[in-house]
Amino acid sequence: MSLAANQRRDQRRRLVVSWKRSASATAATPADSARPMAAYDAEAHPERQRGPAMLLPTTVVGLALAAAAILVPTALSIAAGMSDQVFGRPIFAAGGRFARTLAALGHVVDPRAASSLQAWLAQVFLVLAAATALIVRLMRRHRRDDYKGRFRAWGWMAAALLVAACAGAVPIGRVVAAAISDATGIAFGPAGIGWWLGLTAATLATISLWAVLPLHERLATSIWLGLALLAWTASAAGTWLAASDPRLEPMVRSTWAAGAALVLVAMLAAARSVIREVRGQCGRPAAARTSRGDQGRPAMRVESVADDEPADDASHGAGADATEYVDGSEQEDRHLSKAERKRLRKLARMNGQAA
Repeated sequence: MSLAANQRRDQRRRLVVSWKRSASATAATPADSARPMAAYDAEAHPERQRGPAMLLPTTVVGLALAAAAILVPTALSIAAGMSDQVFGRPIFAAGGRFARTLAALGHVVDPRAASSLQAWLAQVFLVLAAATALIVRLMRRHRRDDYKGRFRAWGWMAAALLVAACAGAVPIGRVVAAAISDATGIAFGPAGIGWWLGLTAATLATISLWAVLPLHERLATSIWLGLALLAWTASAAGTWLAASDPRLEPMVRSTWAAGAALVLVAMLAAARSVIREVRGQCGRPAAARTSRGDQGRPAMRVESVADDEPADDASHGAGADATEYVDGSEQEDRHLSKAERKRLRKLARMNGQAA
């Protein structure tokens, strides 16, 4: 196993060296931002990936519309389900001609029901979030300088989200808690549920840091993912307290659904960030400002170059030769060296012969 891992790492190092050699042929430019831009192969572009990669939002407006399409139904379902606890009466009060219809609608939005709308939305959002994480992994694996294989964090993120989606419908937590409690002889929390909560919290925190920190634009992803983890923390606390107070069960289901919706938005924000890295759009405004500021200044100005060498160096030092080099990025002029003057004269003679 160690030999195979070392071979893969050496192969990625060779790819990085070959990329640096090809990049050294181009003119070096000053960095537009504090962090250097990541380099990707052509296969990393979303157009080269599977079909769903083209459906991901890449603009701020598209991401905002996708977030609204995710959060608004979740908020409405939570508000309808929690109306009994908040307002003291269900939103679909049974009575009149459509009493049975209203009763059925009340059961649909009831968070205490296993087949409620909130539970269904949470599972769908978690599956979509896992699929988005896999798409991000497909793009991140083509990063040229990632010879340590940090793109695998997104595969683990997708696996963790799939487990979370399964745990929302199958009592995986109770099985794991009971197994660890029986193995250790310690019941941590009500019925040992503390083992499951601690294990999942440590796993999600580690994978989140491993996946999000290498991103060039990670602020939006960090905010949405932090909100999701806070919602799931509230759900875990409610699960712990619900053993003694069953009235907290609707709050547990509602915060779990809210966390699932926020996780999907976080994965969409991460996918947008990676797509911008692949296309080289990170830090574009700073580069545009630099290019606009340099338009009015000449890149290089060469004044009169004498066809003959000066009589001696003393006359040149006294200012007999007016040969100067002016760079738009520099504030002061400097004199050309003797080798530079000879090269310019040689280029001028070659151009004259060609003409």
